[in-house]
Amino acid sequence: MSEIETDVETIQERLETARAEIGKRIVGQRAVLEQLLVCVLADGNALLESNPGLGKTSMVRTIANVTDLDFSRVQNTPDLMPSDITGAEIIHETGGTREFVFEEGPIFANVVLADEINRATPKTQAALLEAMQEKQVTAAGETHELPRPFFVLATQNPIDQEGTYPLPEAQTDRFLMKILVDYPSFEEERDIVNLYTAGTPAPEVDRVLTRDEIQAAQSLVRDVPIADDIRDRAIELVRRTREAEEIQFGASPRASMGLVLTGKARAFLHGRNHVSWDDVEAMAPSVLRHRIILDFQAEREGRSTDDVVRDLLAEV
Repeated sequence: MSEIETDVETIQERLETARAEIGKRIVGQRAVLEQLLVCVLADGNALLESNPGLGKTSMVRTIANVTDLDFSRVQNTPDLMPSDITGAEIIHETGGTREFVFEEGPIFANVVLADEINRATPKTQAALLEAMQEKQVTAAGETHELPRPFFVLATQNPIDQEGTYPLPEAQTDRFLMKILVDYPSFEEERDIVNLYTAGTPAPEVDRVLTRDEIQAAQSLVRDVPIADDIRDRAIELVRRTREAEEIQFGASPRASMGLVLTGKARAFLHGRNHVSWDDVEAMAPSVLRHRIILDFQAEREGRSTDDVVRDLLAEV
């Protein structure tokens, strides 16, 4: 067995151990956690949407805890300024001389949780665009590289729209995936209540993944082979979003790349050395749901983007 194969097996075992560690603190939500890990392996950004109190922040923080990644949280509010996120130059005095020194903002971390991102103004939301796409920020005419790996995991509340600023399409397209977090089952909710209302502190989790291993995994994910027919079916699925009568605006080639890449990441996470159509099918809703806009007739009939994606999957 070659060295690279041993490395692949070792990293896949570490990923499985990381999932078990996360499970100590997060009850249920296995599908959501899998999608978050897929997003990390694909080196992408994720938008988590759910009602309040479903543990979105705890999930992201726990993922950071089982690795040696730096974590920061940005609580978005209407009065938040772009410099509050990216950082700013301040006057620093040493030895009787003054000079401008760049003070890094919370964006300079490996895992950045942008909580309630739709409460920030469009100007502040735009400050995240360069960081999400280019992995860098520009301040006072100078470019500053962000640490690697780097992920923005943003949350938004779909029911409370007062005082919010809907994300523009250009920014939502920067998110590799939009992940929906649903309510737990009765048994899961009972376990959550028992776990967090007892006299003992919250369970501790061990750090089992290094940042070097994560970056190695990201590189290995791109080498996972995908058969030509499965790749072409994925592309055809995205192209049909531009042709379907119910869809006003379809997905771009960025969605095709995202669908193939997340399929590779899911296969790698499951310990397989090739992509199956099941991987693409499992990732399609989260990759496409925020990239297509339904027409008025579909919305009036109560159709959701997930409904349309399921129909297109059945056709393809």
